[in-house]
Amino acid sequence: MPKILIIEDEPELRCNLVEVLKLQNFETLATGDGRHGVQLARQDRPDLILCDVTMPVIDGYGVLRLLRDDASIARIPLIFLTARGEQADVRAGMNLGADDYLIKPVSIEDLLSAIQARLERAQQQSSFNANFTSSQPLEKLGLSTRESEILLWVAQGKTNNEVGIILSITAATVKKHLEHIYAKLGVEGRNAATLKALEALSSLPA
Repeated sequence: MPKILIIEDEPELRCNLVEVLKLQNFETLATGDGRHGVQLARQDRPDLILCDVTMPVIDGYGVLRLLRDDASIARIPLIFLTARGEQADVRAGMNLGADDYLIKPVSIEDLLSAIQARLERAQQQSSFNANFTSSQPLEKLGLSTRESEILLWVAQGKTNNEVGIILSITAATVKKHLEHIYAKLGVEGRNAATLKALEALSSLPA
């Protein structure tokens, strides 16, 4: 049973999230405090974290920095769930290493879909022990610097729109680069390209 940690300072929403996830047979942990959330992550090692951005003491970005700086919990997927939906906010969260960025209010269907996608992606990545700190190993596959940057984010499960936000380009430009990437790698699509990327990134020290 996957374990999900909820870090949300609004009590009613926190309780609602707990109930929704319990109905889907997830084990849940919940706190309204970012610092306590990091402690729970270290103590209980959840499979995924849902985290608000705007919180007192330590905001969501601070939580994410602490998680990614601790090797023992750095690989736990984190989904931001926040009302801050400007592109600059999304870009900041993704560049810090967030796995997804959901804008409140979010439907139950979209929430559960995002959770399932990130859990599946984490399982795939863990089998390769990929290192996402640099896109340079992907250049050895015959890709340009920009193509390598794009494939690095795609291999982490980012959509074309998300990659565009992170790199300050349009989703259409990302799509065009991906077409070139698929041709250079000799693959049919996103999943096959991701597998090649994970193999290449697994050659780096974890």
